Amino acid sequence: MLQHFDERNADLLVNVNGELLHRDVAGISPFDSAVQGGDAVWEGLRVYQGRIFRLQEHLDRLRRSAEALSFETIPEDAFIIDQLRQTLEANAMRDGVHVRLTLTRGVKITSGMDPRLNQSGPTLIVLAEYKAPVYDTSGLTLNTSSLRRFPPHMLNQNIHSCNILQSILAKIEATAGGADDALMLDEHGFLAETNATHVFIVKDGVVMTSTTTSCPEGVTRGVVLEICAAEEIPHEARDITLEEVHGADEVFCTGTMGELAGVTRVDEHVIGDGETGAMTKRLSGMYMDRTSREGQQVID
Repeated sequence: MLQHFDERNADLLVNVNGELLHRDVAGISPFDSAVQGGDAVWEGLRVYQGRIFRLQEHLDRLRRSAEALSFETIPEDAFIIDQLRQTLEANAMRDGVHVRLTLTRGVKITSGMDPRLNQSGPTLIVLAEYKAPVYDTSGLTLNTSSLRRFPPHMLNQNIHSCNILQSILAKIEATAGGADDALMLDEHGFLAETNATHVFIVKDGVVMTSTTTSCPEGVTRGVVLEICAAEEIPHEARDITLEEVHGADEVFCTGTMGELAGVTRVDEHVIGDGETGAMTKRLSGMYMDRTSREGQQVID
């Protein structure tokens, strides 16, 4: 599974600290903390008919992550929303758009790890692209990674940071093994997530997902659990073994960039009948219904 270039993105204007620049010239300083050490936080947003779905939840998580990293300055939500609006308007975008929102600790006075070297305030980057949900709806394949997700006492996975080397290494491993993505376990061997998404399994009509001990509290994950509660679909968040994943009736992934996507094979195990399952399709339809009518209007 490889994303492809969309020609509509050839002349994007990227917003860097309020300045709109062509994608070919947009950039940040080599002294920026994101370049120096991945010292930045980010959110992925999706735009539907001028509305950003669950925008406040994403902004809240961005703020929590920046606070956990002790950023001295965090822009107000109203300022970030205005920058989102300006970026979408400048690119004449209102639907089928994914936004990568990044907040770095900012530019350092000299190269180094110490955050006290950051004395110019944060860098805010708004990158909006035309991007349809990136996963193949016919079904994904996952290989279990040899890398384990960090536990909280090593690195809190609920800090949604740009330091994603562990995920990149897992993705490289999955690609080499012929899979779309990597299934990642926690230190105890329980399901955590993939290198890029949360994972749900379905068994005997019960929808289950991992706890957030070793993965972030995903916004799309939360919406799926909300839907299950509203529709009285049996569901739970708990420790899930790899054997349970292999023996599930259905497996699906969730994320803002890819929405809901069925998984048809994990390692050498075919999931269910090898096709996206009925519960996955049902939940996906209800999720799409919500995105069609909910969200904060950002651009007319």
